[in-house]
Amino acid sequence: MPPSSPATPKQPKPRPRRARKPAFAVGLVAHDRRKAAMVAWVRRNRSKLTGLDIFATGQTGARVARACPSLAIHRLKSGPLGGDQQLGALIAEGRLQMLIFFIDPLSPHPHDVDVKALLRLAILYDVPFACNAATADRIVPRTPSDLRTKRKGR
Repeated sequence: MPPSSPATPKQPKPRPRRARKPAFAVGLVAHDRRKAAMVAWVRRNRSKLTGLDIFATGQTGARVARACPSLAIHRLKSGPLGGDQQLGALIAEGRLQMLIFFIDPLSPHPHDVDVKALLRLAILYDVPFACNAATADRIVPRTPSDLRTKRKGR
């Protein structure tokens, strides 16, 4: 008879990891003459934006981060230097759920093609976007959980 081996305790089965709920992400962009309006809008809506992933292009991100240091701002490149395309890539990858782009309609923009491409992607992927404070106020719900619920029910 083989010697009896001490009973080995059963190892608990590893629990499957729960998939982390993707954070709700908002993109912020503002043309030069609209940056102050964007900063003012973010200040007014700070409580609604807290806890969200915020992706902002160059100087828009810098100014918003200075005004509201408690918000998590992921700064991208300046719009004309590729920031608009970076936001477009986030939309195409399904990582950006809302775009707030304060456009200056009275100034010419040398990178107008990039702006149109970004808006085209928002339309194509059915991502809500606002081009002014009045619309942004209406598409940003009161709480982050409202945001997640609204997008699930599409």
